[in-house]
Amino acid sequence: MKIVCFIRYQIDPFQRDTFQKYAETWGRVIPRCGGHLIGYFLPHEGTNDIAWGLIRFDSLAAYEDYRARLKTDAEGRENFALAQAKRLILREERNFVEIVDGTFNLPISFHGTQANPDGDSIR
Repeated sequence: MKIVCFIRYQIDPFQRDTFQKYAETWGRVIPRCGGHLIGYFLPHEGTNDIAWGLIRFDSLAAYEDYRARLKTDAEGRENFALAQAKRLILREERNFVEIVDGTFNLPISFHGTQANPDGDSIR
């Protein structure tokens, strides 16, 4: 059973750029430690202090192995320390969700009529 660790962050909105660098660092660390990084997401419109990170694992046991490797990764430890020192993350929630087979990572299959920028219909 594949699972996704869904992390919801409440961030300091005045440190959005620092959080972006924090997330980009995880882009190197997470795959190296055994997680499949789906992505990090910053607020764009609406609420300005909520960000997300999604990481896929083949099982809960694979997640536990990943956490053990993460604790020994120097760049990962530095990234955690940066977030604490800067008080970048005000709150963090982790939820584990199961991927529903046949619904994950599907390609776009839209075959309807679309409008071009002039408003005319195109196929």
